[in-house]
Amino acid sequence: MPAEGDAVCGLMFMVDIIGDKGAPGLRGHDQPATITASAKPLRRGRVENRHTDDPADGFSIRRAEMSATPAVPDMIGAHGAEASLRQRLDNVLAEGRQNERKLRRFQALELRLAGLGSLWELIEALLYPDTANFQWDLVTLLLVDPEYEVRRTLEEESIPVADQPMLIFVSSLDGLDSLHPYSLFPMIGPFQPNRHAGLFPQLPRPASVALLPLVRYGKLIGSLNLGSYNRERFVKGMRADILEHFAAIVAICVENAVNLERLKRQGLTDTLTAVNNRRFFDQRLNEEVAAARRNLRSLSCLLLDIDHFKRVNDTYGHQMGDQVLREIATVIRAQLRGGDVLARYGGEEFSVLLAQTGAEGALEIAERIRRSIEEHRFTLQRHAPGSEQGIQQFSVTISIGIATFNPEHDPHAIKMNGDVLLGHTDRALYDAKARGRNRVISVGDVVEMAQEIW
Repeated sequence: MPAEGDAVCGLMFMVDIIGDKGAPGLRGHDQPATITASAKPLRRGRVENRHTDDPADGFSIRRAEMSATPAVPDMIGAHGAEASLRQRLDNVLAEGRQNERKLRRFQALELRLAGLGSLWELIEALLYPDTANFQWDLVTLLLVDPEYEVRRTLEEESIPVADQPMLIFVSSLDGLDSLHPYSLFPMIGPFQPNRHAGLFPQLPRPASVALLPLVRYGKLIGSLNLGSYNRERFVKGMRADILEHFAAIVAICVENAVNLERLKRQGLTDTLTAVNNRRFFDQRLNEEVAAARRNLRSLSCLLLDIDHFKRVNDTYGHQMGDQVLREIATVIRAQLRGGDVLARYGGEEFSVLLAQTGAEGALEIAERIRRSIEEHRFTLQRHAPGSEQGIQQFSVTISIGIATFNPEHDPHAIKMNGDVLLGHTDRALYDAKARGRNRVISVGDVVEMAQEIW
């Protein structure tokens, strides 16, 4: 056993602990500590401990070494290890700065999405992002719409849903279950035609994809789908933290936008028949007149009044009268297109706006509605004491008036407004009732109507 101070032969271990001062860009306890052990031959002599701080490289180095200077090759190896460590740190810092820039871009987009005022504005922002900030070659949005609610909302705002191939609707979760079978996290990888063709209907198809499920309360409500023509853009195994967070924000924005539209409709919907109310119709009337004038396309207005409706209430009761109104609203809706406007105008009266429909087309639709209502049978079940038991059926008829605004045939089209068009429609309805009811009267293309006062 050698005594203290005796010369010994052996190995010297040098331990470098990085973190006292920290690497550039890292502060305090956030700085990772790296320990490097190197073995060097020692010369005979006393062991001494030294602490050196080198301000030139920003590292604090503690060393336990012999007083003798190591050999030159050992110094070269130490400097090489330090250079390698520096390079690794530089790479980590560069990657961190790149991720920070990426995160800021996504945050800016998320804030913009959260501030949009309508469902369509949100859809547009998702389908057509700023190409300067996001290198996505293709973007599609799939929404689960089992009750046709979202599509009807967009169509009532005159949004050409059929002209948006990147906006996809499904009525059930069947298709989405096959796309996200294992989890509700983003799926990243190569484009698979047998699985992904329905999500990217336009050609050319992408080479790699990132499918972001939109989830609310554990339920799938849609999928935001990103595609790239670069096969290496979306690769299996790449980190998807930012995309996962982005998908969660998009899902919240979509849900909020749909709920907002639903609230708007509740304030503009007739509670009895579930169609639009008078307030909604008055707003849309002037909007549709302005659109028809701007686009030089015809607009037809219909007023429909149930014949002898008071007799229905007196004979079968007011509850049955309410049922008649509900069923008639359903029959009328079945004869209209998705973008047509149907409203309960008041009492037993309904109103319809047919965009891009001339006088002949409106007359055909109105006649079809009249005939459908005449053929419809209402069923009354009598179970009250003192009344005849059993089932009773009856029918009603309806009178319809039509007026059409055709800006190409009206020299005063610039002065047209909704009240004038509605006034001519009301006159046509009055004529239909005066001529015996259960009929359709059309005044055709109304010319110089702007000169009349209603």
